[in-house]
Amino acid sequence: MTIDRLGPLDSLSKINKTDKPEKSTKEMAADSVAVSKEARHSAALRQAADMVRSAPDVRMDRVEEVKAKLRESDYIDDAVINTVADRLLDVFGV
Repeated sequence: MTIDRLGPLDSLSKINKTDKPEKSTKEMAADSVAVSKEARHSAALRQAADMVRSAPDVRMDRVEEVKAKLRESDYIDDAVINTVADRLLDVFGV
């Protein structure tokens, strides 16, 4: 009776074995993003447009200033009346 080899018993099998690869010690570079000049400009324009849209239509500080001037009796004279009338005519296209 003969017994055959069950596994590699010869010295060549040890030579052909490779070592397990070592884990890389390199650190991964951090992610980065490059934003173009045009994109930054577009974002600034969008932000400005949003600010304009959110601003109130009536400037209360100017309204209070005009009210205070109208309370003064020496403010209203012929020059002021003529200027206001001319501007109103210009607004209405007359």
